[in-house]
Amino acid sequence: MKPDLLKYREELSSELENILSYWSKHVPDEINGGFVGKIDHNGDIDHAAPKGSVLNARILWSFSAAYRCDPDERYIELADRAFNYIIDYFIDEQYGGVYWSLDASGWPLDGKKQVYAIAFTIYALSEYYQVSLNEQARQKAMALYQTLMEYSYDPVNGGYFEAFNRDWSDLEDLRLSEKDANEKKTMNTHLHVLEAFTTLYRIWPDDGLKDRITALIHNFTDHMINEETGNLILFFDEDWNAKSDLISYGHDIEAAWLLLEAAEVIQHEELVRLLRDNALKMAEVSKKGLDVDGGLWYEYAPSDHHLIREKHWWVQAEAMVGFYNAWQISDDPEFLDISLKIWTFVQAHLIDHEKGEWFWGVTETGEVMPNEDKVGMWKCPYHNSRACIELIKRISLPQ
Repeated sequence: MKPDLLKYREELSSELENILSYWSKHVPDEINGGFVGKIDHNGDIDHAAPKGSVLNARILWSFSAAYRCDPDERYIELADRAFNYIIDYFIDEQYGGVYWSLDASGWPLDGKKQVYAIAFTIYALSEYYQVSLNEQARQKAMALYQTLMEYSYDPVNGGYFEAFNRDWSDLEDLRLSEKDANEKKTMNTHLHVLEAFTTLYRIWPDDGLKDRITALIHNFTDHMINEETGNLILFFDEDWNAKSDLISYGHDIEAAWLLLEAAEVIQHEELVRLLRDNALKMAEVSKKGLDVDGGLWYEYAPSDHHLIREKHWWVQAEAMVGFYNAWQISDDPEFLDISLKIWTFVQAHLIDHEKGEWFWGVTETGEVMPNEDKVGMWKCPYHNSRACIELIKRISLPQ
């Protein structure tokens, strides 16, 4: 193994332990059960904060995936804790799906059915089954898949509608977050539905599910990848008319490797060949978001040439994997060099070496972004732990 790769793997292994140690030590809620909903920038726990379904699913996924990477009993214990809390509190037994959020004591707070959150729950339950062989987890994941097919799937134009009221009636505000466009379909949700279905297929190789994964890949190649630029289009109406020109560098490089992974899991050789080429193209266009310090910028709006020069933690994590994946495909040393430089940037600017975990991000001037969560509805162990796990696995393969 090349010395720089051996060093990369050793540092990632150490950092994975650091990330999970932080979440093991600080995040279990010993008052109300499950996990606390918020820890602020200074490390202060808000015991009254709501608990989000996305956060809890990502905790379950992270500790389950970590246990497959390193069978440490602490990891499976935390995965068990997350699984039990999701089953007992987040699953909506009356209408199906999962609640968007609970109050601190576990009562439903926002019952809307955000497809993104349901996808992450399928993803997490499927990963958990692989280490626990808990049949309840597999059955719940399959049931949530069937619920999405019943209520969210668009039988006319394909793809999945974004969100609904608790009872699956139409919802006026479909947005995943305040910064998003209020549109019927989004790239982000489709990417994570694909990710969820791909992991579900690993534990339930159903032909119908394989067809849905294939169709999702075609949703991307037919509608979501801009033929002219190679970037992803982020928002659509129900007929797949584009509703945004915003470029998200983090999503571009994340999709580059997740699309290929999906094709590989279902063993669709034609799509594998297509998406290997696509992964290189998306990695190439993502290079436009690289700063001289090695970090990847957040977003760019071509319509007004507005570049958000912040560097968020999840963008760097996904870029580490995406550019490494491009190197594996092409053997072009530039892609490996980019992955290594982003990791150097993360070590210097994003890892909180004093209190643990990663900061949310840094500003254009390189200062840690103020007033952002260390733990919260969106700040989770998923992106950074997944980058470590995925790269450790890839580096360990024969070069």
